[in-house]
Amino acid sequence: MADTFWLEVSLTVDGELAEAVAEVIGRFTPQGVVMEQDVKYNDAEDLGTAYGPVRVYGYMPMDSSIEQKRQQLEEALWHLGQIQPLPEAEYRSVPDQDWMSAWKEHYRPIPIGEKILILPAWLESTYPDRLAIKIDPSMAFGTGTHPTTQLCLALLEKYVEPGKNIIDVGCGSGILSIGAVKLGAISALAVDIDSASVRATNENAIANDVEDQIFSALGSVAEILQGQYISRHAPVVVVNILAPVIVRLFNEDLAKLITPGGTIILSGILIEQATEIEVKAASHGLQLLERLTMGDWIAFAFRKPIHSRK
Repeated sequence: MADTFWLEVSLTVDGELAEAVAEVIGRFTPQGVVMEQDVKYNDAEDLGTAYGPVRVYGYMPMDSSIEQKRQQLEEALWHLGQIQPLPEAEYRSVPDQDWMSAWKEHYRPIPIGEKILILPAWLESTYPDRLAIKIDPSMAFGTGTHPTTQLCLALLEKYVEPGKNIIDVGCGSGILSIGAVKLGAISALAVDIDSASVRATNENAIANDVEDQIFSALGSVAEILQGQYISRHAPVVVVNILAPVIVRLFNEDLAKLITPGGTIILSGILIEQATEIEVKAASHGLQLLERLTMGDWIAFAFRKPIHSRK
């Protein structure tokens, strides 16, 4: 019988609470947090519509401090629950050697837009006409099941310019950079302030045979503009983070990353936050191209005018 190594903690909450709960759980789960929401598809070509509650979960190592950490987590969730009621956290033990099989139960190929397929790495594609992005679930990162990722990929499919570069700010698992390269981008600069994200992006780039086209590094907008990496600007910039972070990045000259006439794709935005993002983008001279929504989430594509001075 396997020795238990991980304690899974999970809460199932409404979409508006998911980010706050993920932030709390993430303080105690060193390998990160996953948010899952069911998606309904009309057919294989449908982008899908998110529905129902969001399951937020992570894994705590079963070591000598587990009881103390569990108590601290319960206290943190209690404080959050004073703002808005939360359900009880659920716990279960996961044997270390059963880790991957536990993940595999939840994942299947996900068609996105007209061209892309998110493919769990252990499966063979049954969609020969689609570009497969192979993602192997790990404890740190999701696999494209979240609406914000799917919205970004759908917009990248439309706006990536073959033969040109892209910049991915807050790259996470690297899934958007990989998708852009498979759609024809010549290269992707993928940056994140989390070193685990940089490692995951490199590993996933290798798994998808695009490691020569993806440059992943620790940093954000300031480091890009300082010229620390392979490029300072791109005709397509993608940012899938959270609305408050996007606002802060605009204040740090995010719009300067976009070449004149280029496009920026923004996601990680709840519908009620949409107006704030539109106003902020407009204040930097960006023109709205389109919006896509899925459940509670919205993504934008904005254009930078050719003669923009910002």
